Amino acid sequence: MNPFPIIASVTKEEQIPKMLQSKVERINLMTGHIGNLESIIRQAHDSGKKVYVHMEMVAGLGKDSYAISYLAEKFQIDGILTTKSAAVTAARQAGLKTIQRIFAIDSAAIQTAIRMINSSQPDEVELMPGLMPRVIRELKGTIKQPLIVGGLIRYEHEMTEALASGADYISTGDPAMW
Repeated sequence: MNPFPIIASVTKEEQIPKMLQSKVERINLMTGHIGNLESIIRQAHDSGKKVYVHMEMVAGLGKDSYAISYLAEKFQIDGILTTKSAAVTAARQAGLKTIQRIFAIDSAAIQTAIRMINSSQPDEVELMPGLMPRVIRELKGTIKQPLIVGGLIRYEHEMTEALASGADYISTGDPAMW
């Protein structure tokens, strides 16, 4: 198991200094815009962190394969985070790591997500919200990718329970947990 299985989900630009000083090795960048993206990524890389850009949450990015190729070539990102299977495919073709984010709102949504995962073959899967031990165990038993869980996790015992249920990483926007 990863000795520090926390991924910083940077959701506000004011979190960037804290992220840069943190022990996390990976960040899911969910803030910023095309104008400040290069600076944020450079600072994170200079701090030894891998940067995964959330395609649907960083302003000014297209959602197509051209935007993904541009991010890979211009900004040297390490990977993407997305809810879109087509973006996973495009990122894999661009040589990037991929995280497919899924939302467990009901049993049908989970079954649809499993079909998407089997089709697009992301490197990792992020399950939202991350406070469902039974769902974590069941999904982990169904997919072959590492499983990230995030969303609504606020306390250390919730992180411990998620990891004990099969999660490989915890994604959190709370700088105190980084």
